[in-house]
Amino acid sequence: MHLLLRNCHVISPAQNINGRFDIMIYNGVIIRIGIIWQHVRECIHYDLDGMIVAPGFFDMHVHFREPGQTHKETISSGINAAANGGITGVLMMPNTQPPIDNVKIISQNKLKAQNKIVDVYTAACATVNREGKRLTDIESLVKQGALAVTDDGSPIENDFIMEEVLNMSSVLSVPIVQHCEFTSISDGGVINEGDVASKLGVKGIPNSAEYEMIERDIDLLRKYPRARYHVQHISTKESVELVKRAKSEGLNITCEACPHHFILTEDAVLQYGTDAKMNPPLRKKEDVMAIKEGLKDRTIDVVCTDHAPHSQDEKSLGLEKAPFGIVGLETSIALTYTYLVKTGVITLEDMITKMSVNPRRLLGLPDIKISEGEIANFTILDLKNKWRIDKNLFKSMSQNTPFNGWEVECKPLGIVKAEKFQLKI
Repeated sequence: MHLLLRNCHVISPAQNINGRFDIMIYNGVIIRIGIIWQHVRECIHYDLDGMIVAPGFFDMHVHFREPGQTHKETISSGINAAANGGITGVLMMPNTQPPIDNVKIISQNKLKAQNKIVDVYTAACATVNREGKRLTDIESLVKQGALAVTDDGSPIENDFIMEEVLNMSSVLSVPIVQHCEFTSISDGGVINEGDVASKLGVKGIPNSAEYEMIERDIDLLRKYPRARYHVQHISTKESVELVKRAKSEGLNITCEACPHHFILTEDAVLQYGTDAKMNPPLRKKEDVMAIKEGLKDRTIDVVCTDHAPHSQDEKSLGLEKAPFGIVGLETSIALTYTYLVKTGVITLEDMITKMSVNPRRLLGLPDIKISEGEIANFTILDLKNKWRIDKNLFKSMSQNTPFNGWEVECKPLGIVKAEKFQLKI
């Protein structure tokens, strides 16, 4: 089957491409890129005049809840949500029930995700049952296909265990992806420690719960310079500064930020309730500004979602009992464009780098190239499309978002991935 995309504005930062082209794809492979004058029979045509074609976006922090909590999300529904949001690849976190701490579960999940329109990769647990007491067989997990190790949602607090994980990261060149939180400091808190927590009469989580663990991990990282250390969902100004200093030392450290942490403050909890409850929590304005500055000066490498589906019943339990997290796969591109690119914090090329190029590089995946002979892997965007987020149109099984009804710009019109494509044109 031929697919001809005409009048594409192609932006591929890794290739230094920013120009107007036609793209012809045959059996999933780009066979021509340039200006194609002739009419091509038996070819599906799309005129993408005014649209952006970028290397397929990748979300390196998602929860698909399989196995164990498939009433919230499955691999299948997660793939549908990702495709609807313009994402062609994801990294699933292992805090499932049971957790992904053995090769059998990785193998089962790989079969469920095989030959789909979205590439689904897995992170594996760093410790058995995510208990932080004993390392998993990290080497076997990596051989089975795990692209990273993490106890996501359960920080590795023990110094000795963390050193063992960093050592394995050095040996295997696999990233350790850390949820940075000293639970002895957060101590059962539910939202940010501050005025809102005091007003609502709930326990708060101080900034120090996050940045003190990052500080500890950086000290340990100095002993293992070949280890690959990544900070998940950074949320505080102190954390951004610590990562910036560590990078200036030449340490092998990277980090990510989520749209909710560079858009919303703790005040959102007053309006959206448990749909604004996540871990780490929404912080203060100065933290939001620091994250934006970190994105601008490239201290923060990746924009991802921490896509965390929960049922309406669970989110209705009140601030103290409702689970942490919001969904994000179907809103992340528009929110990032609207609140970072349109406001001049970063360029569109930077956005593509943080949402496509960098995640793949951090996980050891090859760059997506928009070149003849390469497998097609695109995200197609309409930058001028102003639209309103409607959670009822989500493909995810869950709708827990504070952004419902928000007006945004930049509509993901679809994706092309090998022989499969999904275009809303």
